Amino acid sequence: EVQLQASGGGVVQAGGSLRLSCAGSGFSFDDYAIAWFRQVQGKEREGVACIGSGVDRLKYGDSVKGRFIISSDSAKNTVYLQMNSLKPEDTALYYCATRLWRSSPNPGDYDSWGQGTLVTVSS
Repeated sequence: EVQLQASGGGVVQAGGSLRLSCAGSGFSFDDYAIAWFRQVQGKEREGVACIGSGVDRLKYGDSVKGRFIISSDSAKNTVYLQMNSLKPEDTALYYCATRLWRSSPNPGDYDSWGQGTLVTVSS
């Protein structure tokens, strides 16, 4: 059974950093893509970053390129999202999700989701 648990959210001042974690079980990180999405009230869920299978496996949303870094630790079955230079507009509920092999910016393509972790960036 595929399961995901997101953690690491909190409150941080603009310009600061946070690292989110997504711990997985029931699948191999070598065969699945894991993505981070975020959502605020009344808006569409937005793709943030994804790490998937294949050569070109790292992808980032335009709004976070150069600031966020996605990485994985297969020994711990965990994917991380290092968030730097945070802005108030990064405030959202962050989710991790997974699907087989290929990454996708479409949240509807993902099969399993974690509960989400809240990130609040103050100005």
